[in-house]
Amino acid sequence: MGVFDFIKDVGEKLFGASEAQAASADKIKAEIEKHGLDAKDLKVDVSGDTVKISGTAPSNEVREKIILAAGNTLGTAKVEEALQVEKPEPESRFYTVKKGDNLSKIAEAEYGKGHSGRYKDIFEANKPMLKDPDKIYPGQVLRIPA
Repeated sequence: MGVFDFIKDVGEKLFGASEAQAASADKIKAEIEKHGLDAKDLKVDVSGDTVKISGTAPSNEVREKIILAAGNTLGTAKVEEALQVEKPEPESRFYTVKKGDNLSKIAEAEYGKGHSGRYKDIFEANKPMLKDPDKIYPGQVLRIPA
């Protein structure tokens, strides 16, 4: 089980969400499903600005994307997850975008000098939530693959 912090006044605007509280459990579950992120017995509960997720994900990649899809929504400050993983694999790091960041800068910071070209890896690791490598925003949380 993990607890992940998000900036609650930024992110995808789902119906019913506000800066004070997350959207309903049904709306967040629909957001997760919209991205094609399948988990067995996926359960989503919302209490104020905290989203609780449980179920079984097929891989750690899908688990992490479910966390990001729920957390990068307006009004969500924290995601508490208890997702089991069918196929264990190394965990990614999470990175919160700062003003002035782009994927190349993030790749250099995370992978070292001369690795700006790995922005493609970061972009791919965050699909389908990211649709364009140039469209990230401050406060957004991204997966940084190992």
